[in-house]
Amino acid sequence: MVVQRHGRRRGVVAAAVSGLVAGLLATGCSEMGAAADERGSVDEATAAAVVQRAADVLARSGSSRARTSMETATGGTRVTIRGRGAFDYADRIGRLVVVLPQDAAGGEEHQPVTELLAPGALYMKDRGAGVPADKWVRVDTTGLADGNLVTGGATDPLSAAELLRGAREVSYVGEEKAPEDGVTVRHYRGTAHIGRAAEAATPHARGALTAAAKGFSDDDVPFDVYFDEQGRLRKVRHRFTFPNGAGQKATEVVSTTVLYEFGTRVNVELPPERDIYAGKIAVPQG
Repeated sequence: MVVQRHGRRRGVVAAAVSGLVAGLLATGCSEMGAAADERGSVDEATAAAVVQRAADVLARSGSSRARTSMETATGGTRVTIRGRGAFDYADRIGRLVVVLPQDAAGGEEHQPVTELLAPGALYMKDRGAGVPADKWVRVDTTGLADGNLVTGGATDPLSAAELLRGAREVSYVGEEKAPEDGVTVRHYRGTAHIGRAAEAATPHARGALTAAAKGFSDDDVPFDVYFDEQGRLRKVRHRFTFPNGAGQKATEVVSTTVLYEFGTRVNVELPPERDIYAGKIAVPQG
């Protein structure tokens, strides 16, 4: 893997990615799992400990492929943004191709957006809105009101796992077969507190989660999470409450991340400085 690091570009702000969400809104450890099987249930403290270690286990797992979806219902219209890619959890970097549905921002067909995710940064290509086709937009995710938990149209696996460090009121639901690939998984349910997750997060994720703790109208994020027999995160679904402004009803955004094919080869190269767009970003109106 080739990883290139660059300083923050202050000229590119949160407006760089607002089109994704604007379009969307406008239209455990294996031994603990085994113990749960033997007893048929597990106490809340033990269940919480399994869930809170999700990010640590994921970091040790190396890499995987990922599928994401982000869904909301506004004014009776349900809209889903889907993504597919792969992540290297040791180097904390990944790549997603995010596809907006045809009717997310009108009747026109939308070009898939390529996203590169690195600690504290989101890079996007084919963003449109006045950005040259050969240029990338770079956004400092610690400066986004939601820490990029929903803004980019996907919750990346590491952020999804780091958020689980704030898990509480966790219950063990039971063992089942994952519908995606038939793998046996152990299902837990609870609530993640964003502020607590930020305090417990690794340094790479702390800045973005700290921003998110201030940006959501509700710090408590309900979740369902599934681990395989090796204790690896296989699927997590978060239900975020996203503020819409004074006097407007908040929007609930359901974000799902599915991980599979662990150990897959991941090749991600961050764009050089000369390929980063420094101009103003056009923001869709309406």
